Amino acid sequence: MFWGRVKAYLPRTLFGRAALIYFVPVLTILTVVSVVFIQRLYEDVTQQMTNAVADELSLIVLRMNAAAEPGAALASAREVAVPLGLSVAYRDAPIETRRGFIDRSGVTVIETLRGNFPDIGGIDLVSVDGAVILNLETVHGPIVATVPRLRFSARNPHQFLVLIGSVALFMTLIALLYLRGQVRPIRRLAAAASAFGKGRSVPYRPTGAAEVREAGQAFLEMRDRIERQIEQRTMMLSGVSHDLRTPLTRMRLAVDLIDDRESAVEITSDIVEMERMLATFLDFARLDTEAEMEAVQIVELVRASVEKFARSGRNVTLGEVADEVSLRIQPLAISRALENLISNAVRYGTTARVSIARGKEAVRLIVEDDGPGIAEADREAAQKPFFRLDAARNQDAGSGVGLGLAIAKDIARRHGGQLALGESEKLGGLRATIVLPV
Repeated sequence: MFWGRVKAYLPRTLFGRAALIYFVPVLTILTVVSVVFIQRLYEDVTQQMTNAVADELSLIVLRMNAAAEPGAALASAREVAVPLGLSVAYRDAPIETRRGFIDRSGVTVIETLRGNFPDIGGIDLVSVDGAVILNLETVHGPIVATVPRLRFSARNPHQFLVLIGSVALFMTLIALLYLRGQVRPIRRLAAAASAFGKGRSVPYRPTGAAEVREAGQAFLEMRDRIERQIEQRTMMLSGVSHDLRTPLTRMRLAVDLIDDRESAVEITSDIVEMERMLATFLDFARLDTEAEMEAVQIVELVRASVEKFARSGRNVTLGEVADEVSLRIQPLAISRALENLISNAVRYGTTARVSIARGKEAVRLIVEDDGPGIAEADREAAQKPFFRLDAARNQDAGSGVGLGLAIAKDIARRHGGQLALGESEKLGGLRATIVLPV
């Protein structure tokens, strides 16, 4: 449960996850080093240096308290203070305790001095640059001691943090640039694979790390094998269809010489059916040799297909239509897929209705009919080539070759979409939807 919540906030891309793998240990190391640095230098070292200065100040106060009169006390104190780099003087005006807002070591200095001198007056770390001014009580009155700040803490200790932070930032930028260069070949491989899945073969050359090159080379070999298989299938179907046209033509000529016209009509009907089946085979074989993608107004394309069937006397109407949408598609292929669905609808029903729905990520071309539909258990099988559900459909309308839905599915998948079958809520028959990504 906890890990599932964490995963929801993790990056989705490879670049983001690789950057996370880099940043987490780097930030952890920087945090640990900074904490240890502050603990050791800002606190421990500063405390030790301040205790040493406090011992010197204690000696000065002790010598002054042992003197008989103030002048001798001050002279005795300076005998010790001057060699140590300190200055001592009498002063009646009190000193205020002050430190800089970002002076982290100043906190330790003040706390340590107050620990050594409970009756100490003010401790000023701001008024004189590079020096600490403080009040001490003696038997001859309060004195002001000026001590170099370097005696309490290291000079500019923050420079270490600035240096390590600057180096970390610089190396992070270099790492991100390098990481981007490593991710780019993977993106190019994904783009080439995605384009091939949509029926386009874009130029691709394996680059990047050894593993990425190996994957890219495997993709190229796979693409070559698939293209050869497609070419062989196309050549086989085209060859068979072409070779069968010659005997069919001879059969047509022979039928014209038959005296029995009733038998001639039946044979001619069979020949026409066979020619239609051959045309369908050729359409299926040519799916992978379509033209390049181009920008097309999908509403105009759908309206043209609907009007084509309406002119032939079929009851095909245009339903709800979305706003004009321009898609990069193969117009002839999409028209063929849509007309296959409409042809099925009017073959197995009496009414067909075509609609266009626009979503955020896809456009849906919906064809509905009032026929018997297809049972849910058979919908996946119905989209396979040469699979027919004549038992569930209208036999009186003539049987097909089982390629209409298969062709529509292949065309949709080559455009990065899909073909979905369901039940029409408005007409009660089949609801076939071509989903095309925007």
